[in-house]
Amino acid sequence: MEENIEQLKFPIGKFEKPKIITENHIKNWIETIKNFPQKLKSEVENLSKDDLKKTYRPNGWMISQVVNHCADSHMNSLVRFKLALTEETPTIKPYQENSWAELVDSKDFSIESSIKMLEGIHERWTFILENLSEIELNRTFIHPEGQEEISLKTNIGIYAWHCNHHLNHVIIAKRN
Repeated sequence: MEENIEQLKFPIGKFEKPKIITENHIKNWIETIKNFPQKLKSEVENLSKDDLKKTYRPNGWMISQVVNHCADSHMNSLVRFKLALTEETPTIKPYQENSWAELVDSKDFSIESSIKMLEGIHERWTFILENLSEIELNRTFIHPEGQEEISLKTNIGIYAWHCNHHLNHVIIAKRN
């Protein structure tokens, strides 16, 4: 049962950073980020209120929470990218994503505004990502949980994974 829960938590596996991040990795990851809002929108646009309450695993988030979490997370990520581009190795501010997912706007508010947010955030984010120099791709920030220094090129991969990870959660939940 525990193995099945892990599979449901991570339907595409956990993010695995390549030993060497190539230009091709970055290009593909940016394409994933660019296309995510439309893919997510097409998965959720015809769902009923009851459908939006479906979960991808026992004790997992509802589809509405997943969509709203993506807006929250990607908004934070865009800010982190901008901080890393304008400050010298900033320590970013983490947020309590599970607590945010329990807020009324994550559980009981229409997902429409989050879809709109994702469309706008990803449009701006993609423009920045497509125009990063090699020096900018190597800029870093510190994530205080574990004091890990993360490069922007690695974070592009993490967020491409994040897009696919949660898109799969929605697809799985729709079947439940």
